[in-house]
Amino acid sequence: MKTPTSKLSSLQLEQLAAWATEAINRSKSGQVPAYVPLLAEADRQGFSVQIWSIDGQILSWGSVATTFPLMSAVKPFVLLYLLCELGEKAVFDCVGCDPSELPFNSLPQLETDKGKPRNPMINSGAIALASLIPGENAVVRCQNLRNWLNQQAKSQLFVDELMLDSVNAMPNQKNWDLALAMVESGYLQNSEIALETYNRVCCLSGSVEDLAKLGMVLVNGGEAISENCRTVKALMATCGLYEASARFALRVGIPAKSGVSGALLSVIPGEGAIASYSPPLNKEGNSVGGLFLLEQISKTLRLSVFD
Repeated sequence: MKTPTSKLSSLQLEQLAAWATEAINRSKSGQVPAYVPLLAEADRQGFSVQIWSIDGQILSWGSVATTFPLMSAVKPFVLLYLLCELGEKAVFDCVGCDPSELPFNSLPQLETDKGKPRNPMINSGAIALASLIPGENAVVRCQNLRNWLNQQAKSQLFVDELMLDSVNAMPNQKNWDLALAMVESGYLQNSEIALETYNRVCCLSGSVEDLAKLGMVLVNGGEAISENCRTVKALMATCGLYEASARFALRVGIPAKSGVSGALLSVIPGEGAIASYSPPLNKEGNSVGGLFLLEQISKTLRLSVFD
């Protein structure tokens, strides 16, 4: 019998199912976002999780065929792509790397920082980075990113055009305010193409399998991108859950990134990746059920990177 080389491999389906069932129950305390009509229609009881370990084992539970927009869970991969394509200086000239104390779409945070986005995991940072993606328009930029990610991860990400229409149906004034403030401060040239690209990129969609495969790119990192993967994982650990990041690092101790769709990805160096989808969110905009599940797995298997 093969001895597991990853702690994640020792996890049993029965245990995962019990935690997932409790996660669904706890998610009743959360809310689905109302500012994107299609997201507001999501199944509040929907739940899926897939866990990949470095020794090749895969454990799944729930509606794993369900697809969903990655929303902000794509932000680490916009960062990774640009670090690989443009280099660290070009990226961090445009965006900082410090945690934010205020919500992910906070204009006061941006104003405090004199118009430079605090980090790539909040909206201002991701909008600024969207402006750096190569391509003559938003469609081409998103296609370039999608092709690169699908090639790296062997995933099948696609643009959910219906979700994009829903996003565009109710223009996000807070994001416009952020973009205009960055134009004023000189950290953004063209607010329109940046926001168009950002919205399209956030509507890149897939299943928990696709999200887990993306996570494994960060876990395995090839020699050519390993340094960039380290940077992305560090920023996920310090900034990936917005103003809740420090508390999560203390309590759970694994790099994670959420999206307002209910997507949640965690990457555990030397172990593997955990991708989940559960739409109800807490007040910071993170999946209630997904966070509960991650905490149970991390504490039981002692996965904290600080252990």
